[in-house]
Amino acid sequence: MSISVSVVGATGRMGKLALELIDGSQDLRLHSVLDSKSELSQVLGADVVFDVTRFDVSESVVAYCIDNGLKVVVGTSGWSASKLAALEPKLAASPDAAVLVIPNFSLGSMLASKFAAEAATFFNSIEIVEAHHAGKVDSPSGTAVRTAEMISHARAQADLGQPLLPGVGQEARGQVAAGVPIHSLRIAGVSAKQDVLFGGESELLTISHETTSVKAYQTGILLSIRAAAKSNGLTVGLQAVVEAAAR
Repeated sequence: MSISVSVVGATGRMGKLALELIDGSQDLRLHSVLDSKSELSQVLGADVVFDVTRFDVSESVVAYCIDNGLKVVVGTSGWSASKLAALEPKLAASPDAAVLVIPNFSLGSMLASKFAAEAATFFNSIEIVEAHHAGKVDSPSGTAVRTAEMISHARAQADLGQPLLPGVGQEARGQVAAGVPIHSLRIAGVSAKQDVLFGGESELLTISHETTSVKAYQTGILLSIRAAAKSNGLTVGLQAVVEAAAR
C-alpha cells in the first residue's frame, strides 16, 4: 500500500528533493504540491505532510495538521524545546495526529550530534560553529540548536552545569542556546557544516560534520516519511526514527 505525501515548501531545495524521492519510490505517491502561500486545505487526505518552509509558515502548517488529525514531518528550522513542549497538549487532544520534527535528515549529522552529547559530560568549555550556504535565511540552524539542547540534557543527566562563559552577552560571542554559544556563518561555497568544539586541559576535541549537497538527506527523508505514516504524538530527531525502524 502506497503512502500519499503532500509537500509544503516544494519550491525550495529540500522540497524539490522530496518531490524527486517521492517520484522515485514505489511505496510513495504525490498527493499535492504547495508553496508557502498555498491553501493548506490542499493537504487534506494525505497520509503524510512534508513541511520544509519558514518557521512562521511551519507553525501554521503544524497547527493545521494537528487540528485535522494529520501526520506531518517537519524539516523547518526554529522548533526550539519550548515550542515543541507547547505541541504536547494539542497532540493529546488529537490522537490521530503525529508531528515528527527532524532538525537534520543527514545520518552523519545525527551521529555527530549524538557523539557531541556523549563528549559533553567530559568537558566544561563547549561551543558550536555552524556554516551554511548564503541563501539560508535563519540562524542559528535548527541542527545547532538541537545539538546544544542535547548537550545540555546530557550534562543535566550527569548533574553537571554549563559554566558561565566569559564574554556572554557580547554580540561577537554568538547566540547562547541551552547554555552553549553558537556561532553562525552564511557564506558562499558551503552547503552545511557544523563543528562542536570541546576545550580541555591542553587539548581540543572537535566533532565535525559536513554535507556537500542535499543528497545527504535522502535516506533520512525517506525514513521519516515512512515512520510518520505509522506514528502518533511527537517525535523529535532522526535518531528516534532510526531506532523505531530498527525495532
